[in-house]
Amino acid sequence: MTKTHKNIRALCEGAIMVALAFILSLIKLFPNLPNGGSITFAMFPICFYAVRWGLGKGLLAGLVFGISQLLFDSAYAWGWQSMILDYIVAFTPLGLAGIFKGKDWGIFPGIAVGCAGRFIVHYISGVTVYRIYAPTEIPGIGVFDDAQLYSLVYNGAYMLPCMLLALAVAAVLFVPLKKFFAGKDIL
Repeated sequence: MTKTHKNIRALCEGAIMVALAFILSLIKLFPNLPNGGSITFAMFPICFYAVRWGLGKGLLAGLVFGISQLLFDSAYAWGWQSMILDYIVAFTPLGLAGIFKGKDWGIFPGIAVGCAGRFIVHYISGVTVYRIYAPTEIPGIGVFDDAQLYSLVYNGAYMLPCMLLALAVAAVLFVPLKKFFAGKDIL
């Protein structure tokens, strides 16, 4: 396989995974939370792509996915700072899964690291951008005066289930797709 063919393959797979992630993001298992965020299977395709192709291509796929979320999926934002943090910056770290490229079991720590990276950005956004609206109520949970605790609980309420869903998908698909997770089909 020539370098050009390999780059075209990576580009095509990236486009397919971003499109799949976008479609999966539209299938919400629970309604959106009041300040954005939902529980979906959308993170799996980006992490899968990153583990196959590496850190750089994975970060780029996460960035493109974040931009697509901002533009086409009813973005919820409190100003331009929120748009940048909660969409453009937050989805990019899903590509951190690429640090586990070529590892047989890399999909599992890759998903954990990618999702943790995304959570950290959302947490920072909650503490810095959304804190101006404190005290803040999370329906069914309570009112929060502490921006750090609010951001931890609010973002954890959808990020943890999303990470667990991505890990569950990886576990179900691991045996039949093991060589694809590790990128062993890429010559």
